[in-house]
Amino acid sequence: MGEPEGVIRRRGPEALTEEAWAPFGWLPVEDTDPRDGSHRLAYEWEDPHVNIIGHARSEVPAFPGGLLCEMLYRHSTHTQVIMPLDHRCVIAVAPKGLGFDDPDDADLVRVFGIEPLQALVLDRGTWHWGPYPVQTETVSLFNIQGLRYAEDNEMMDLAGRDMAIEVLLS
Repeated sequence: MGEPEGVIRRRGPEALTEEAWAPFGWLPVEDTDPRDGSHRLAYEWEDPHVNIIGHARSEVPAFPGGLLCEMLYRHSTHTQVIMPLDHRCVIAVAPKGLGFDDPDDADLVRVFGIEPLQALVLDRGTWHWGPYPVQTETVSLFNIQGLRYAEDNEMMDLAGRDMAIEVLLS
């Protein structure tokens, strides 16, 4: 059973491992690994785009020792590759089929720590928030996603559903 409405949900960062990340996407492997190439990026609109993006702690509400995850986003037409370039960060994710119609759905939100140069791939439709920096004000991220991502950027208002998550930074 989930936490009752109005209860503060807190999540500390989990280690980013292949097994833990599997419900949300995959972690790229070395080119010498026999599993290399077993996953494929998908861009329904045939618009893969590479750039450097950034996130700042000031983009989201903060509290002593953490940040508040009030909303999640997802892209239905493409996978997304993210790799922090300069600082440790945290990302919150939830399964792609989740509707957030039941307060217990918020219990399925997970938080992962990501080290610099540690890449991850988000499956199409995976709900996500961040990544946001842990110890610095900003983080730079290598990013591959659809060029028209803004046209495919569904938002879930967790705070409006009384499902916000306090993300602990340590």
